[in-house]
Amino acid sequence: MNKLTTTINDLGEIELLNRLKKFMRQGQIDDDVAEINTLNKVLLINNDLLVENIHFSDEISNARDIGWKSITTNISDLICSGSQNIISFTVGLVLPQNTNWRWVENLYEGMKEAMQEFGGELIGGDCSRGETKMISISAIGEMNTPRLHRGNALPGDCIVSTGFHGLSRLGLALLTSEKLPSAAEISPQLKDRAINAHKRPYPAVRALHAFIESKPKSESWRAAGTDSSDGLIEAIRGICTSSNCQAVLSKTSILKDPDWPKDLIWDEWVLNGGEDYELILCLPKEWAEALSRKFKTAQIIGYIKEGKPDIFWDNLEQITTKKSNLFQHF
Repeated sequence: MNKLTTTINDLGEIELLNRLKKFMRQGQIDDDVAEINTLNKVLLINNDLLVENIHFSDEISNARDIGWKSITTNISDLICSGSQNIISFTVGLVLPQNTNWRWVENLYEGMKEAMQEFGGELIGGDCSRGETKMISISAIGEMNTPRLHRGNALPGDCIVSTGFHGLSRLGLALLTSEKLPSAAEISPQLKDRAINAHKRPYPAVRALHAFIESKPKSESWRAAGTDSSDGLIEAIRGICTSSNCQAVLSKTSILKDPDWPKDLIWDEWVLNGGEDYELILCLPKEWAEALSRKFKTAQIIGYIKEGKPDIFWDNLEQITTKKSNLFQHF
């Protein structure tokens, strides 16, 4: 690839981040948060950027929903790193000059609702004018035990997903009148859950608590974790890359919403839909089994083994994903 003509669209998000690693200390970019040591505690800090028509659209979401989502996506990054105490947020805002004040007020009302639900307070930020609406949130949480890293997986670990996947992707399709994968009937209840999953994502707080409470006394606090914001398969691929290992998944073990269409073509959205914000964990078998008993939608979906980073089905078929099927930031 010619360095002089290579664009970020050619690279994609993962390769872009790989190339940026040289500007940071080793291992820093393997997770979505940074650690800051203070005198009496360790803080976790992360930043998420939402861009109009990439991550949100006024045509399908109101400003309150966008505000909620901008906060909860950051909270999800803190939660999947093990933080149970959300402290504060700053907001960077870029707006066209003709943006209605009421839109801005409702945006912050949605943020306030999310903070009232999950904790934290707004402590500042910045604003500027621009051609496109952009919302940049920095979130601060307290590091708790265990500290989850993508790079903590070991051969023999079980892979656990804490909930259903594909709902947000279906919600997006319904809101934009996109053609569905097949003519399968979608129940009104599934439609409601899908649209709500897309507009008002709910970070896996309860799943994190269950994960911590279910740890057997015989096990150490070592576990790998991330969220499924970029899709189930990409979450597992990120763990494999950071932990230098392989994953083997069972198709029949991946939970789907009870009303999810039976046609196999719909599985693409389950595997690669993105923005579901479930925890994806790799942990010792006894701990994984205890978590699956304690938390209703926690399911063991595969295991980790030695090998060059890759993902396979349990029939040894390699799992590959077309770039066009992935959640795209560029």
